[in-house]
Amino acid sequence: MKKLVLAVTIALLLTMVSGCGDAQKGDAVTINVLNWGDYIDDETVDVIKLFEETTGIHVNYTTTASNEEMLVKLKSPDSIYDICFPSDYTIEKMVAGDMLHPLNKENIPNLSNIDERFMDLPFDPGNTYSVPYMWGTVGILYNTTMVTEPVTSWKIFWDEKYAGQILMYDSIRDTIGITLKMLGYSVNTRDEAHIREAEAALTAQKPLVKAYLDDPIKDTMIRGNGAMAVVYSGDAVLCIEENPDLAYVVPDEGSNVWFDNIIIPKTSRHTAYAEAFINFLCDAEIARANTEYIGYSTPNKAALALLDEERIADETYNPSQETLDRCEVFRDLGDFIEVYNKAWTRIKAA
Repeated sequence: MKKLVLAVTIALLLTMVSGCGDAQKGDAVTINVLNWGDYIDDETVDVIKLFEETTGIHVNYTTTASNEEMLVKLKSPDSIYDICFPSDYTIEKMVAGDMLHPLNKENIPNLSNIDERFMDLPFDPGNTYSVPYMWGTVGILYNTTMVTEPVTSWKIFWDEKYAGQILMYDSIRDTIGITLKMLGYSVNTRDEAHIREAEAALTAQKPLVKAYLDDPIKDTMIRGNGAMAVVYSGDAVLCIEENPDLAYVVPDEGSNVWFDNIIIPKTSRHTAYAEAFINFLCDAEIARANTEYIGYSTPNKAALALLDEERIADETYNPSQETLDRCEVFRDLGDFIEVYNKAWTRIKAA
């Protein structure tokens, strides 16, 4: 695969970077990349090393744990980042705050590999500032040896027979969001009555909950120490590979469909080199390597065509359009997020 990627990308990338005007010829250039942990292939292909070998551009790679932490780092007066991978609603917040550099799409010809369904989304109309990287849904991961009934609704998380075996995601937007969907409301509601109703439901549910977890929720389900959990679809893919007793479903009420996109902060000092890195990530073979390593869905239709038939047919990894039509993208709530935050504080303290 490495030889193939080099053959496909090297000529284009070297042509692009040779024309960049933000460094003198012969200078060593470093781009600073801020990404989520374990969110790029560093085993099968070693994407960063391959990019460095292909272009001569060095990558200083660091990770972040949340969109909120990412925002703090990018707002710092001495921010050094050239590339970042925020989630949908965070991009909307960044655009509103004039924090992003408009993309020169002439430097990103591999953008043509991205599925049109995942372009021009509400958080960045026209993809002026962002390129899709990974996407997925939020749903129910359940153990089929413990849950034998059909799983079709979020209401199963309120079923008393599963008391002490229910794992909820330790996330304000995700957990309040799935509750809002169960109640028939939007995950982006700005109606305080809807939030109060969701808060009441989650407070009533709390005695049934084994734990509120984030990353450890995966290992807990893999070990068979929970009947069901709220998880991201990419995590579900990896969990099911480790424990075939597990299954995943997006409930009938719908859910959140999320997107992590690649952006260039306005403070970037090497925008053309950053665009070369984005273009590299949009190469079909590179995108294939990343999605196979990470487990989350790729928006890259050229990469999807390279995957094995079993992966393509997997509804957890590649949900149908019917499923997606029941889902919503998180939007930036502005100051109204404080209503969610206060409700969450009361839920956790109950």
